[in-house]
Amino acid sequence: MEKITPSKIVSLKGKRKIVSVTAYDYPSAYFADQAGMDFILVGDSLGMVIKGEENTLGVRIEEMAYHIGAVAKGTKRALIVGDMPFLSFISPEEAIKNAGLLIRAGAEAVKIEGPRIEVIRALVREGIPVMGHVGLTPQHFLRIGFRTQGKKAASALELYRQAKEIERAGAFSIVLESVPFQLAHKITSELSIPTIGIGAGPYCDGQILVFHDLLGLYPGKKPSFVREYARLGEEIVEALRLYSRDVKGGEYPSHHEAYSMDEEEYRKFMEEINGSYKENFSGQGEGME
Repeated sequence: MEKITPSKIVSLKGKRKIVSVTAYDYPSAYFADQAGMDFILVGDSLGMVIKGEENTLGVRIEEMAYHIGAVAKGTKRALIVGDMPFLSFISPEEAIKNAGLLIRAGAEAVKIEGPRIEVIRALVREGIPVMGHVGLTPQHFLRIGFRTQGKKAASALELYRQAKEIERAGAFSIVLESVPFQLAHKITSELSIPTIGIGAGPYCDGQILVFHDLLGLYPGKKPSFVREYARLGEEIVEALRLYSRDVKGGEYPSHHEAYSMDEEEYRKFMEEINGSYKENFSGQGEGME
């Protein structure tokens, strides 16, 4: 089983599509890794899909480190990329300190939103692989909102220039989020590093979706580009309803779903309590000392 590294991600450009998903805990990381994801992003989107907040701004660096640690325990093959949350990279020095926390927690690269060129250069100089991110950058939603970016020529040109600058700064890949497919195609064709699309059309070098979105686990409104590959939320609710029904009706647990005591040991126990042994349980499960 080949371990995926940042250089491996770069080498996949032009050979095959790169596939990724977010994950925030041990089981989701385990499933994603078993499914063959090339990299797993521990995204600050956990603020919305895990904590139930309206945006990502409340996520702290300590929370990112905690979730990265859980994901690392469930991942063997995929590259683990940790999001640098809001205000954790306001200067190169602050970025190095906080990225170090994520690397020590188990991340193997970090993702930086926006064209923070000096920050990216500083991290790369310290040996920390960096994934860039342009287009719709959720940490800037107070200014730009949650809407497609680069639809006008001037804004498209700005995003194009940002992507080129991020590549020159040393990033090994770049996320293009919620941009027109024509712009994503142009950027992808001119960069030597892979582009990872989310709401950026089919021409990117790879794709990423939020774990809870593609599995139908998130109850909130989903972006139009999300394809649900399962509706596990509905299945979970139905399973819990059946469980509730069986508990209330006395059907769960049965004797076969319970541990039992050796008959002789139970007799001794009862004699110690009241000097007599009258109970006679029928249909017991297997004995367990």
